[in-house]
Amino acid sequence: MTTRTIEDIQAELQAIIDGAVDGAGNKRNFKADEITAYERLESELKDTQASAQLRQRNDAYNLPANSPYVDTSTKQDDGLERAYDHYLRTGQPNADISGLRVRNAQGEGTGAAGGYMVPPGFRQKIVERMVSFGGFAAAAETITTDSGAPLEYPTLDDTGNEGAITPEGDEFDGGADLEFGDVALGAYKYTSTGKDNEPLRVPVELLQDSAFDVQALVSRALGTRIARKQASHWVTGTGVSQPKGIVAASLTADRALDTDDQPDYQDLVETQDLLDESYEQNAAWLMHKTTWSAMRLIVDTNGRPIIQDSTAGIAQKPQRMMLGSPVIIDQAMPQIDTAATTKIIAYGDFRESYVIRRVASLVIVVNPYSSASSGKVEYTAWERADGTVQNRHSYVILSNDSAA
Repeated sequence: MTTRTIEDIQAELQAIIDGAVDGAGNKRNFKADEITAYERLESELKDTQASAQLRQRNDAYNLPANSPYVDTSTKQDDGLERAYDHYLRTGQPNADISGLRVRNAQGEGTGAAGGYMVPPGFRQKIVERMVSFGGFAAAAETITTDSGAPLEYPTLDDTGNEGAITPEGDEFDGGADLEFGDVALGAYKYTSTGKDNEPLRVPVELLQDSAFDVQALVSRALGTRIARKQASHWVTGTGVSQPKGIVAASLTADRALDTDDQPDYQDLVETQDLLDESYEQNAAWLMHKTTWSAMRLIVDTNGRPIIQDSTAGIAQKPQRMMLGSPVIIDQAMPQIDTAATTKIIAYGDFRESYVIRRVASLVIVVNPYSSASSGKVEYTAWERADGTVQNRHSYVILSNDSAA
């Protein structure tokens, strides 16, 4: 039995609609058998479409494994077959090239000699340069709100107060009432822009001729631009017209290196011990990768590294651990240098320490009109977000100041 295509079924559905006219050519009510036939075809169409989608999903499973360098998002392309079929039927060698993904490429030889039938070789791969950013955001608390209205919630620090023993019949000793503070979050508008702080413009020729899903590539790039900017603010933001970072310059470090630019075992142990035990269970280290490299180069008196790579077996990637706690790498963290105020390491329970507020979701605006005269489509993405320290006592900061 030959399986009917989606186009075949849609043609039959349209035929039923077109046939529902009287002798004068006016529309009439559908007959019972026509309604039954239409509904049967609808059901068949639904099953056929579902089967086609299922086959497409299965085809996707058989593609090479996803990686940053392999594009598996391209749709199945039957344009070459349709162009060739059109050529055989009409003798017009290039009239149906609109079905091809690569439309402006030349084939072998001249078109009249058959070059139209020989598409150029092409490797469906885009090599994107990647630079690591972020890392800290995954450890912080993140909340999402529907609107960007100012958001505040209370804080309480009652750790300086304790109970007392009151003799029988005596009045209570003087104490202190609860004193609350607050955390305030706004919603800064992050935008992704192109050259000269304007929308990113993509020629329509590229959108039409590319063998890749350029729209998806552009959308991903714009979202990454925003995320990269936010990542730096979550760490070192000033808190003035931007989020306040976990190691903002206005914060006071809890300890400094004994010797500038030269962290040692004592610096790390004493920094870790500054954190209250209440936050130790979920504590982690936060630093730049170059700082982590400096930690790994610290050796004991016998020349052995104080940080030993920890693995679950020879097949496992070494885990980043230091003094029993995981290490988070974020390239927005300041590097070890000679600046006296550089805050090079943070240690604590960062989900308790920091909160990121996002408003709704990332919005991507496609504008085909403003630059239409020059044949370009404009892309802009934006997201509203804010972040701030919500519990300064839940983490400690090690700076590069000299204690001498």
